[in-house]
Amino acid sequence: MILRVSLLAAVIGLLVAGPASANDSAAHKNDFGTWSFQLENDLFAGADRHYTNGLRVSWLSPDGDTVEWLDLARDALESIALDEDNLSRGNKQVRFGVSLGQDIYTPEDRARTDVILDDRPYAGWLYGAAALHTITDHGMLDSTKTGLKDLESVELQIGMVGPWALGEQAQNLIHELRLIDTFKGWDNQINNEPGIMLLYERKWRLAPPTPVLGSSDPAWSGLEIDFIPSVGASLGNVITEARTGGAVRLGWNIPENFGPPSLIQGGASFHEWGAATDGSFTDVSVYLFATAEGRYVARNIFLDGNTFEDSHSLHKRHWVGDLSLGLSVLLGPVNVSYASAFRTREFDGQDRLNRFGSVTLTWQATF
Repeated sequence: MILRVSLLAAVIGLLVAGPASANDSAAHKNDFGTWSFQLENDLFAGADRHYTNGLRVSWLSPDGDTVEWLDLARDALESIALDEDNLSRGNKQVRFGVSLGQDIYTPEDRARTDVILDDRPYAGWLYGAAALHTITDHGMLDSTKTGLKDLESVELQIGMVGPWALGEQAQNLIHELRLIDTFKGWDNQINNEPGIMLLYERKWRLAPPTPVLGSSDPAWSGLEIDFIPSVGASLGNVITEARTGGAVRLGWNIPENFGPPSLIQGGASFHEWGAATDGSFTDVSVYLFATAEGRYVARNIFLDGNTFEDSHSLHKRHWVGDLSLGLSVLLGPVNVSYASAFRTREFDGQDRLNRFGSVTLTWQATF
């Protein structure tokens, strides 16, 4: 196990090798980036099956930081989003991020030791990721002050599927600590296979949050609403899909960022901090949110099985939808969000929707 973890650590080391700051101004001397911890588990919904656990820890650099080997990708994004005359007008932010994550999948029947042909395979996915995020302020481009901004994210995930992903060990540890019966069929999980996945995502913030009608009443003072549409795609031997959707937020003092955290499988690992600008706890934001996303899935290794070897597989459904309902609270540099997620059936013979909860803790490390 130590060897396997060391191998993944080496991959992550290659992903983040050669960090270099593109902005060493005094404004960032005490900014140590944004840290986020995200946990998804179906036990929040009273279940223990299918997509049963997801865990991701991420770090997002201060504005202007990148890594040398991603300079070309950054420049390509800038050339798409901006023309040369606008590059010096301060209308963009570039941030670099790294993540470490693990997903775990099981069938419903934990007691059977044979291959359950009509239920999803046992599988784990352990990965490291490097990402580049570019925020463009279009209001500064044409001086309209409309508030239109977009976020463009590119993320590369590299890891392992199969026993080396340590899904069995991680699940057994948690179940034993919680005195829950362990799953007995892990010997039938899909085989070891290196995984690589390139993700692209774009979100639009169409305007600043809008006051709700009637919010002039003292009882509703400060109540706002906004909508953030998005599109995305992923390509690789793990998951290949295209998706589109959006988020609606309703609350008080909604931060002017790009919405609530995406689900772990629902986009790049960009968790933007959006409350106080000085690291204090004086600013408070509270909002409810609903997100919806439709996906066309061309490949999903956790249902299709291994790419080059025979393994347990199912006939997947190409069209899948996600719906999340949640609450987000920001107190200065700290943001806590919880969402209840519902996912439509992913394979033929699946008798119920997938349900799970998602908790995200984000901290702006400013000293």
